[in-house]
Amino acid sequence: MIEVEAVLDNSGILRSCKVSGHSGSGRAGTDIVCAAVSVLTRTAFSVLSGRRGIDVRGNAPEKGQFWLEAGYTAEGKDFLFAAGEFLLNGLLSVSQEFPDNCSLTVKNIGF
Repeated sequence: MIEVEAVLDNSGILRSCKVSGHSGSGRAGTDIVCAAVSVLTRTAFSVLSGRRGIDVRGNAPEKGQFWLEAGYTAEGKDFLFAAGEFLLNGLLSVSQEFPDNCSLTVKNIGF
């Protein structure tokens, strides 16, 4: 089971996303659930990296693990909000289509 935990600030803006586990829905290298989660999270990280007004850090320390943390200024706020909405909607779609292989938890925490 892939477990995704996302944290939003009090403005609904993505501040962190942690992914752990393996979906077990297919052989290694051909698992569509793993591929979907990987593409969504890595693309979000790539798009946010180097964007003015957004400070993003992340890592994939080993297979089945990924995390990102994001901070922002007024200049980056709207872009980070939109990118976070895109990421969370994609992850929600995966978790709804494959509930035995992926779960998504979203926490709202004031910063």
